[in-house]
Amino acid sequence: MYFISNQGITDPRVNLALEEYCLRHLDPDNEYLLLYINEPSIIIGRFQNTLEEINQEYVTAKGIHVVRRVSGGGAVYHDHGNLNFSFMTRYAKDNMLNFKKFTEPVIRTLQAMGIPAELTGRNDIVARGKKISGNAQYATRTSMLSHGTLLFDSEIEILVHALNVKDDKIRSKALKSVRSRVTNILKCLERPMDMDGFRRYLLENIFASQGGIREYELSPDQWQGVHALSREKYCNWDWNYGRSPAFNVQRVERFDIGQIDIRIDVNRGMMRSVRIYGDFLGYGDVKELEERLIGREYRKEAVQQALKGIDLSRYFGPMKMDRFIAYLTGS
Repeated sequence: MYFISNQGITDPRVNLALEEYCLRHLDPDNEYLLLYINEPSIIIGRFQNTLEEINQEYVTAKGIHVVRRVSGGGAVYHDHGNLNFSFMTRYAKDNMLNFKKFTEPVIRTLQAMGIPAELTGRNDIVARGKKISGNAQYATRTSMLSHGTLLFDSEIEILVHALNVKDDKIRSKALKSVRSRVTNILKCLERPMDMDGFRRYLLENIFASQGGIREYELSPDQWQGVHALSREKYCNWDWNYGRSPAFNVQRVERFDIGQIDIRIDVNRGMMRSVRIYGDFLGYGDVKELEERLIGREYRKEAVQQALKGIDLSRYFGPMKMDRFIAYLTGS
């Protein structure tokens, strides 16, 4: 097995591109390990609806990246206190969903540190009944990866607020539930350790049976390929948001000018149908607004462009544009 250095990059769009590039372009007959730490970000599962998984207003205010990964599973929060690992091997049908095989060296390392880690459920590593790692897999025709998180010293409070829970009554219970189910590895250690020490210990322990760490160094051309993939895919709104399955949005809010109830059908990130209802007292036909929005991406910047130059008072009475856009997009 070879270790691939990510050169200390913390941009999740580059790290996920690096992971996919290596999976698709390196020799599948070799095995590789990649470790990386991301800036605060939400990593969305391949088949998830991004807008249903995140607290968009909170994420925007905090400057948290939102990036879709190639593997399935649920949304996870990454920050500087979370270490990600990725094992890449030749594809084998028996290894798909065999999380025990790929988490074994990680669990062995944690146990060597005095942490009673074990694999439970489908794909979680827990310690003392609390989750410290989630795992997912993805495969091409020739290669596969099994990757996971390690909550070492992550900001749990940010984690629970960034991942969206829709109903206010559910939210108060759900946040407590999330807090009670996850913990940081640092809290389980008998002696203090920083992230660098933890990463080094994990790496050395995994490679101990091979007599030391063997490193695979990407060439400048390969790194160019990684950054190109990052720009073209992982920095692309269509991949991160537009690939969400079709869904419906209903937003109802009472303003000083009356109640507005908007219904939006979204498909592949585009607004396909928009209907505006309410008891506001504007004199213009809201159908004009609806038609301006149809066919646009369901995101703040696209809505701003669609409504540029529009006088909202014609339709609703006194209404600030930024307030309306925040209501419409939830950001």
